[in-house]
Amino acid sequence: MKYLKPSLVAWALSVSATFAGPQGFALHDAPQPVINVRYEKEDGSRGDMEDFRGKVILVNVWATWCVPCREEMPTLDALQAELGSDDFEVVALSIDRAGSPVVRRFYDEIGVTNLKMYVDKTMLSMTALRTVGLPTTILIDSQGQELGRLVGPAEWDDPEMVSFLRSFIE
Repeated sequence: MKYLKPSLVAWALSVSATFAGPQGFALHDAPQPVINVRYEKEDGSRGDMEDFRGKVILVNVWATWCVPCREEMPTLDALQAELGSDDFEVVALSIDRAGSPVVRRFYDEIGVTNLKMYVDKTMLSMTALRTVGLPTTILIDSQGQELGRLVGPAEWDDPEMVSFLRSFIE
């Protein structure tokens, strides 16, 4: 803990969950503000979290070199196939410094077909989203507020998890 920034530690300790969802998903007592993170799309154009306003999103901060991230990616792809709509999107936000080409290679290797590519080569999103490890997955409501998060891998296509997430979309 001595290597973590004191403000990050204070924030982590202050966030309390009134409800634990499936696989340890922790919901906050009240929605939390989210900093407007920027990213690059596969075509090289830039975007930010405001692009998703009006839509519930599940932001998964990950990297191709993170073994647990690699293992959960097919379940995120399956979740997007099942729940993806105008009202919900899985936003797989890669922090790979090599950018879109390495992420595209990885998607092709494992057969990801439903997730769009979002990349933050600067890795600034990790600080902005207060991630303390990879993968970190954050549920954000249609007003851009964080509802809860799960640190570590999960089986996102598990029926209990799908039902849990569906309840925030409907």
